[in-house]
Amino acid sequence: MHRIETSIPMKILKKIGLNLGIGMEQKNNEIEDLKKEITRKNEQLFKAITSINKKNQIINKLKRINAYNQMNNQIPLDNYNYQNNKLQKNVYKDILFINGCTLDHPFRYRVLHQIEQLQFNGYSCDSVFYEDLDLKKVKYYRGFIFFRCPHTNIVEEFIMKCKYYNKVTFFDIDDLVIDFKYVNQIKYIQTMNQNDYDLYMDGVNRMQQTLKLCDHAITTTETLKEELSKYVNGEVFINRNVSSDYMAYLALEALKTKAPASKKIVIGYFSGSITHNDDFQMILPIIKRILSEYKNVYVKIVGLLDVPDELENYKEQIIVEKFHHWQELPNIISAVDINICPLENTIFNRAKSENKWVEAAFVKTPTIASNVGAFNTCIKHGVDGLLCNDNEDWYLSLKLLIEDVKKRKSIAENAYHRVRKNNVTSYTGLSLMRFIESNLNHNISFVLPTTTICGGVNVAIKHCNILRDHGYDVTIINNDKSDENIKNKDGEVNVVSSLNTTFQGCFHKLVATLWDTLDFVNNYPKVKKRYYLVQNFETDFYDHGQLMKMYSNRTYSSFHDLKYITISKWCSRWLYDKYKKQSKYAPNGIDLCNFKYKKRNFKEKKIKILIEGNSEDKSKNVDESFKISNQLDREKYEVWYLSYQGKPKDWYIVDKFFHCIPNDEVYKIYQDCHLLIKSSVLESFSYPPLEMMATGGIVLVSPNDGNLEYLKDRENCLMYKQGDIDMAMRLIEEVISDESLRENLIYTGLDTSRGRNWDYMKDRIVELYD
Repeated sequence: MHRIETSIPMKILKKIGLNLGIGMEQKNNEIEDLKKEITRKNEQLFKAITSINKKNQIINKLKRINAYNQMNNQIPLDNYNYQNNKLQKNVYKDILFINGCTLDHPFRYRVLHQIEQLQFNGYSCDSVFYEDLDLKKVKYYRGFIFFRCPHTNIVEEFIMKCKYYNKVTFFDIDDLVIDFKYVNQIKYIQTMNQNDYDLYMDGVNRMQQTLKLCDHAITTTETLKEELSKYVNGEVFINRNVSSDYMAYLALEALKTKAPASKKIVIGYFSGSITHNDDFQMILPIIKRILSEYKNVYVKIVGLLDVPDELENYKEQIIVEKFHHWQELPNIISAVDINICPLENTIFNRAKSENKWVEAAFVKTPTIASNVGAFNTCIKHGVDGLLCNDNEDWYLSLKLLIEDVKKRKSIAENAYHRVRKNNVTSYTGLSLMRFIESNLNHNISFVLPTTTICGGVNVAIKHCNILRDHGYDVTIINNDKSDENIKNKDGEVNVVSSLNTTFQGCFHKLVATLWDTLDFVNNYPKVKKRYYLVQNFETDFYDHGQLMKMYSNRTYSSFHDLKYITISKWCSRWLYDKYKKQSKYAPNGIDLCNFKYKKRNFKEKKIKILIEGNSEDKSKNVDESFKISNQLDREKYEVWYLSYQGKPKDWYIVDKFFHCIPNDEVYKIYQDCHLLIKSSVLESFSYPPLEMMATGGIVLVSPNDGNLEYLKDRENCLMYKQGDIDMAMRLIEEVISDESLRENLIYTGLDTSRGRNWDYMKDRIVELYD
């Protein structure tokens, strides 16, 4: 377990002691003992704090985004597993935020508020605590934003997977807690004991590791952008902290009960964290002077600030309140007359955001701030706030707003009208969305009826691998139940099952691959371009009278803006001739590294005949192939049958049956056989003849519109007339006995296969989807 941010146990104990009315002087010994015990068990303490914070984050998130879930068609909260913080059904979305921070305030501003910004602009998002990160989440999002996320082995492995799949990672941070040279300027950190200091610095160093692994960065201020640019190779984008839509609502509610100006003037200092002691100490002489000169002025200190002993003489004018929940702050800030934001001028402070000015402006409370960093950038001096360079400025600014009610009101009104449109999630997310979108790789998804091996599926998978290697973020949507990724020698492709996945993310391109996959492609709303990869004339898959014949045929007359692409010249012809659909064409190829040449011995005792195809598919016409092989002399011939779907019928005479062989292993079967019989009636492109030729075997086929694209009778194959069994048998005997014919067919077949090498086809495949 690693600790990134905790309060020092001693400070917690002091506050507990004060609340219980225990004299700290009398309890010093006990406290020191407790401090040592906490130091020894710091890891266990941090784990407990983290667990509580995570549960609170889940509860608060559910409360705050319930309305937005419905507005943006997000998953109903009924589908949310409160105990495990996991959705019960997989959801494909745009962005996942990985939160590495245990504090509520940064988590809200940099995770929940940015999620809200993106949702207002059409993105769908989730968040997860970094310790709950699951590698499987990689395939369910287009991009990932790591907020203050320390390096772990899982985090690094996750980012490496993102790089492989061309998914883009961003690192988001709102403070310079990424390097010793920055955090060493925080005086409070120098008061830590060695154990706490080491743990803190470990977290800082590990955040830097994650930052360097990410592609781009998102941050809050100009100073942070400048410094982060030294650690990342990509872009650094400024997305300033803004209030959530609910915070704006709370501010409006607080304004309804805001009291009118009175003679009593309250100066508010909202410290936020204990690291601001030195900032307040910087203007302490001015605070004392003001309290001395104006007895009607009070200072309200809210948060973790230690009240300085120097204010003891003004204790009647000091109001101290505990750290409040953020939902209570609008009412508390609206109740003060002047908001002060002192900051020492260090690079660490110059990187801080303008949150305190924004929160005060929303409830029409004027702000005086140090002329440092984001305050200098955002506040228009004298118009919607006052900026101070030194203590004299602080004195004059406080004096002005104490004495001039109209100036107080003018500054407050100007600030309010500025932030209500420029500093809230509902109006500010477009630039963030555009930055993310411009840096995400184009995502393309192929919708498949199944991932079970067959020729058409193999072609789609090959296209997926080629596109991934070309930089696409590729996903297969499987209309079957399997969501196992597809792995082969070309690499790995992400697979999600449409049966257990809800889709809410955007797609640059969706590709249908069979008639029954087109409905999803045509009807899914968040897609820029739609494609139909036509690999056969599917109307003829069905007999007359079958309703699916109509369903398949009407996909060629789509009224949607659908781009038709195909792997067959024959398909291109009938698409235009029958349906007047223009299409782009790129030929299928073969992986010659897999289907390697192997010299056959045609003088073996038995010649091995290979039959390939689904026996249940009429278009494959496997029955006719076995009608031929069944009549061969079994003393001279041995018959092997290879099928991905369908099994041998009772009357098939088969010596060896190979079923569902992995695609990367199929070549061995081809290499061991001498001759392929392929009797298909309907194919747009027939792979088995090409695969047999590539390995140096002989091909006997019945010609059809698909295989005629590359097969030529008595040049690289032998063709028989469909249904003429005697002719097929005569050709087999001829080629086995005629060495000259055989050698010519093998030589020309090898030449044909070399011309179909996938390496020559890759650019044309990519162009299909441009």
